[in-house]
Amino acid sequence: MFHKYKLEIFKISEVFIMRKCGILVHPSSFPSKYGIGDIAYGKKFVDFLNKSGQKLWQILPLGHTGFGDSPYQSFSTFAGNPLLISPDLLIEDELLNKKDIENIPNFNSKKVEYGKVIDYKYGLYKKAFLKFDLKDKKYINFCNKNKFWLDDYALFMACKNFFIKSRKNTYESREYKIYYSTASKFMSDNAVKDCFYGGAWNSFPKGLRDREKSALYEYSKKLVDDISFYKFIQYEFNKQWLDLKVYANKNDIEIVGDIPIFVASDSSDTWSRKELFYINTKGFTTKVAGVPPDYFSEFGQLWGNPLYNWKNHKAENYNWWIKRTENVLNLVDIVRIDHFRGFESYWSVPMGEKTAVNGKWNKGPNREVFDAIKNKLGELDIIAEDLGDLNDEVIKLRKGLNFPGMKILQFAFNDSGNDYLPHNYDSNNYVVYTGTHDNDTTIGWYSEQSDKNKDYIRRYMNISGDSINWDLIRLAISSNAKYCIIPIQDVIGLGSGARMNMPGVADGNWQFRFSENDLTENMAETLNYFCKLFNR
Repeated sequence: MFHKYKLEIFKISEVFIMRKCGILVHPSSFPSKYGIGDIAYGKKFVDFLNKSGQKLWQILPLGHTGFGDSPYQSFSTFAGNPLLISPDLLIEDELLNKKDIENIPNFNSKKVEYGKVIDYKYGLYKKAFLKFDLKDKKYINFCNKNKFWLDDYALFMACKNFFIKSRKNTYESREYKIYYSTASKFMSDNAVKDCFYGGAWNSFPKGLRDREKSALYEYSKKLVDDISFYKFIQYEFNKQWLDLKVYANKNDIEIVGDIPIFVASDSSDTWSRKELFYINTKGFTTKVAGVPPDYFSEFGQLWGNPLYNWKNHKAENYNWWIKRTENVLNLVDIVRIDHFRGFESYWSVPMGEKTAVNGKWNKGPNREVFDAIKNKLGELDIIAEDLGDLNDEVIKLRKGLNFPGMKILQFAFNDSGNDYLPHNYDSNNYVVYTGTHDNDTTIGWYSEQSDKNKDYIRRYMNISGDSINWDLIRLAISSNAKYCIIPIQDVIGLGSGARMNMPGVADGNWQFRFSENDLTENMAETLNYFCKLFNR
């Protein structure tokens, strides 16, 4: 539904100056010849946002992804994703030359093939590292400024890499059998193997696992080059990303980041700060996160992330959370907090359970953690992901903090009283989405609706349904929600095959990519038209 006519530009009223619209796309989805989108294309995307009348660019978490490739399960909550580093920008900095990229593998242009990408890009990074001057003042300043997380992260990654390599050709060694005798009490046999041969920190030798000073010193000396390599990678990520952020901000684009509420069990965070989590003396999680059974899931969802020991967080005045938030806000302008309801109360499941059925609700820190962050960092630009099973206390918490909540249009069309329908929004303090990274694309979603639902959708918007993605985009932009975010797949008009993530399905997620010619001038003009029409 593209519009060829132009709208007269009216002066925007100061009352509505906060009405903004943006696009959701993670950098991994960008076009690139290197198998995965990277930071270099970001400036072109910012230019497209500008032409489209957009003011926001929402991304997924930027963390160093681990097994499963999920941005919500990273090896560190502070480190950036090495795969987003651009080889082209390394060439500009003379850390690579054009000969280094002469033999690029034949990557899939529509999906990220993570295994191939990791092998190829890390080979390039190692070449760049050999040319890098570790005495560079900017690098040294970066290392000093980020010492509180960078030293532990780099040692963690170096050790993990060391044990993956050293265990590669072993089979059920004595070391494995000792680990299995304990680990099998907490996880399946396959999970035990994945952890051991994947170099999980709770499979490290006891002294290193328990962070004894002598062991830390030994491995820091033994793996000094690898440690420097991982610090170099983080320096390059930080340098490239902040340059992109400056460009975005100069063009009046704010970046909306994402903080997963929980961290991965195998991460430098849990290894270096065990006391902040429910983890036993041998490094195994004792209480894990999830959500209880509901209408959609008979057995609930068992996420498996270690739960926080909030008592210990409170004892240090939530300093870890303050540093975590500060680190993210250095990279983005606004932050979406995933599973916000977990700060009011969270579902706790004993480790070893096969499903989430036998969990229970425990009280969270409520607003204490946000007050501590605000006292240190000032006013917070935070979006609360308040989807799912909510009680009055969660709603009260969000409204008390004045954080905008989320409205998903794909959840709206079953009843005229549905809270997700725009005419039922009780205020403008919301971010409205056609769908999120966890939803199907709008075209895919609509194709799966019953005839009854399709009829209601068409009548509600007074449409034919032939351009359902643009119809839903228009509805979102026209709503009274102060922010509006549209997934890139809906702008392009893609079906279910372009879905970013399917919750509960382990494989095939986080792979979506688009091509440079997928974004057209016509799309930019239509988005710009809608934004002007509805004062965004």
